[in-house]
Amino acid sequence: EFPAVKEKNSAAHVGVLGCGNFSYGTIAHYLKKNYGNVIHASMDLRLERAASLYETYDANYYTTDAEKIINDTAVDLVYIASNHASHAEYAIMALEKNKSVHIEKPPVVSDDQLTRLCNAMKKSTGSVGLGYNRPQSPLGKKVQAAIDSQTGPMMINWFIAAHELEDDHWYFSAEEGGRVLGNLCHWIDYTLSLIPEGSRFPVKITPATSNKFKSDFVVSYEFADGSLAVLTMSSKGHTFEGVSERLSIHRGDVLVSLMDFEKLVVKDLNKTKTFTPIYRDHGHEGAITRSYKSAKDKSGFSVKEVWESANLMLRTKEAV
Repeated sequence: EFPAVKEKNSAAHVGVLGCGNFSYGTIAHYLKKNYGNVIHASMDLRLERAASLYETYDANYYTTDAEKIINDTAVDLVYIASNHASHAEYAIMALEKNKSVHIEKPPVVSDDQLTRLCNAMKKSTGSVGLGYNRPQSPLGKKVQAAIDSQTGPMMINWFIAAHELEDDHWYFSAEEGGRVLGNLCHWIDYTLSLIPEGSRFPVKITPATSNKFKSDFVVSYEFADGSLAVLTMSSKGHTFEGVSERLSIHRGDVLVSLMDFEKLVVKDLNKTKTFTPIYRDHGHEGAITRSYKSAKDKSGFSVKEVWESANLMLRTKEAV
């Protein structure tokens, strides 16, 4: 009989909302790897998904009701990886209960959600973590260190070959935010984080779109300090090993080339350093553990950080 009767784990304190592949293989995996069996409850609108995560990661119960977990006094941290339109709604509900949250991308899909999320953050004692993993990766941190060694404006160029999606894919539903909020938000947030705080705004956004391919577009940004960034997304066919991405940055005497988070080349005058980690690391573990730690010490993202990043994504979507 399923579920099998088992001893309750009284130390578990984490709720997981949305139990798709990412929650199952990434969020729950890294939580267990780093902190043990800390998942108290799992929720998904498809009961079998919630049950699968519950069974594999020794949670105490599973449900299709998000509010049951949000209202559970045993839960003080909620990881949100449900459909895009629900991310902010669940986060606001949890913050109103003074629970900490980890919000997978995108944190919001509208200006109304952004305003309400930031207002909830101001009133809550809970912390907020965001699922933007690339800055937390080992190579991402080396990129940051390389450009921090220089001063002045930057030239930033991203080329992203993304998954091809059918025109009727749920990403394109009006309420879910489209491809900019569903995918490009990763690179928008990372690009913004590279620009020194105080040098970012105002930003001029200039898009170019394809008449033939719904998910092909180019977005350029001109930041307040004169830094220029270009993000190119192409989704014409199968990318085999997931998203393929290339980053080039020029600042002062430093040239940075990052290829698929598998190889980083940093050139500084006559010196060249090459970094090739044993395995490709996009920083998922770093992002998930950061949210867990920040729930303990209340060192999560500030209202200003959440507002600026999400607002730039919304304005980019509007422009495209």
